[in-house]
Amino acid sequence: MAAAAGLVAAVAAALGALLMAPGLSQPDGLGAPGPRGGAAAVAAERRRSGRMDQALLLVRNELPAPGLNLAARSDSCHQCLYQFLAFVPPSNESLRKPGTASVMVDTQHPLTLLLNSSVGDRDLCKIQYHFGEFGNYSLVVKTLSASNQTVSCDLIINEGPINSYLPILFAFLVYMGILALLIAGRLLMKIDPVRNWVYKKLNPRATDRMINSELGSPNTTDSINCDPAPQSWSSGSRQRLRSLDTFRGLSLVIMVFVNYGGGKYWFFKHESWNGLTVADLVFPWFVFIMGTSIALALGSMLRWGSSKWKILRKIIWRSFVLILLGIIVVNPNYCLGPLSWDNLRIPGVLQRLGFTYLVVAALELLFTRADSGTWEGRLPALQDILPYWPQWIFILVLETIWLCLTFLLPVPDCPRGYLGPGGIGDFGKYPNCTGGAAGYIDRLLLGEKHMYQHPSSGVIYQSTMPYDPEGILGTINSIVMAFLGLQAGKITLFYKDQPKQIMSRFIIWGIVMGVISAILTKCSKEEGFIPINKNLWSVSYVTTMSCFAFILLLLIYYLVDVKKWWSGAPFLYPGMNSILVYIGHQVFANYFPFKWKMQDSQSHAEHLAQNLTATTLWVIISYILYRKRIFWKI
Repeated sequence: MAAAAGLVAAVAAALGALLMAPGLSQPDGLGAPGPRGGAAAVAAERRRSGRMDQALLLVRNELPAPGLNLAARSDSCHQCLYQFLAFVPPSNESLRKPGTASVMVDTQHPLTLLLNSSVGDRDLCKIQYHFGEFGNYSLVVKTLSASNQTVSCDLIINEGPINSYLPILFAFLVYMGILALLIAGRLLMKIDPVRNWVYKKLNPRATDRMINSELGSPNTTDSINCDPAPQSWSSGSRQRLRSLDTFRGLSLVIMVFVNYGGGKYWFFKHESWNGLTVADLVFPWFVFIMGTSIALALGSMLRWGSSKWKILRKIIWRSFVLILLGIIVVNPNYCLGPLSWDNLRIPGVLQRLGFTYLVVAALELLFTRADSGTWEGRLPALQDILPYWPQWIFILVLETIWLCLTFLLPVPDCPRGYLGPGGIGDFGKYPNCTGGAAGYIDRLLLGEKHMYQHPSSGVIYQSTMPYDPEGILGTINSIVMAFLGLQAGKITLFYKDQPKQIMSRFIIWGIVMGVISAILTKCSKEEGFIPINKNLWSVSYVTTMSCFAFILLLLIYYLVDVKKWWSGAPFLYPGMNSILVYIGHQVFANYFPFKWKMQDSQSHAEHLAQNLTATTLWVIISYILYRKRIFWKI
């Protein structure tokens, strides 16, 4: 348990470091800023009068009547309407007093401010600027010359913003320091006197196998699920592919962190519509590695003599359990009150995992063979593809269905093939068309009350229609994503004794997926044929995430299983108990010690400390379960 204790200390150290970060509030009455110090107290005082990710803008109008209208548009809002912020009254010439108006402006993305006359709607000036969090700014509007009525708009910084990204740097340094200590400790343990002294102090039974020793897997010869335990290449060895558990665990740890809030930073939240953030990476990676595990687990079970009918029953049962857990246990519509059929969200993360697993596992079971490690036909370079041509035809048919429904299905009051967010996007022409055909199909088949009520498009695009990112149409492409992961599993099976071949195949698949993405998107966020979009699970999103997944799996496989430079810790442990960690972090999200009342809810640093602590605690829990050989399999 020494490693667990070290991680607990790490959490405390990280939390302490973050609480000392500049800009984090102190309890009331604890000192006042001095002439040179007190930056934290000054920033805390600003937060008491402002909100996170906002700045104060004071507009001073020195122009005579009429007044001015101030509007703004976020640069991350593609083809959006300007949103009215405030009316600025004209100056009082008799009192020589300018008209003023104060507004709070967003600091997450650059803004374009538009000032125009309240009469005649004449544009006076347009300013693009990225405001800083808790900054205080003035926008002075005046005439430069009375003869030609030239208007000047000058932006002045009254009080500089705080650096809200410093807590991320501090957290990184703390965790890197802890990692350095653990590495130093491991090097010390290689010294015989030190190791003997430690063994004498600890219970020998608790230290007979260190954290990074060879992994002994539980009996999984009759197990197949979304978190399966892939066997090794020969029946005589029971060694797991640690890189798969490490990849899964890495995805899961990031998922837990962003689900807990990610420090309330915008790049740890889902992208409002087109594009990618850190939060958009993890779910498709989890789906990808699920497909990889299916290939290895099914091959192992068939080699051990399990019948296909028995395996199919297990597939159906575990898919059913996953879907049921997603609907009953992990359902975000609980926030609307006690769960009832009136507001039951039907789609969801576990529901999509369960259905995707059912389709891909059944498809693989239908065509796989116990001796699938050999191929004596032509083109041996394609031995991981050609024997399974019916699977590829099935996947291509699915993708054709997605394309036809997305671009050809008529949607009432919306243009055919619409892929936009609705709301104020596309200059407000289609406010109720969020998601196009995908949203329409969900609303038609599921009903609005059975969908996700607060989609990410509502943040910037101000869409009001319910939209479910785990909806029906997007599930087609999640099946494609899992199938590409299945292909990675087949590569490891067919080239089981050839790590160079495995890595080269991963590189080739990564390049192919990347080229397809570049063509579909035109290397652009908004202007491509099919933009990258997590809400829609667009085909370009799948190919992009698959490209990243192949390359990331290649790196982890090389470090963990080929060179054995890295044991996979600490991501290995949650990767071996992924379902437990995922469900647990959702169920206990609002319980101490995963959440507590904050001194300052408008502080990124305090949110980051809480979210990192909660995430690290789940890593510790998974490590303890690993040490006790407890693995929850569905």
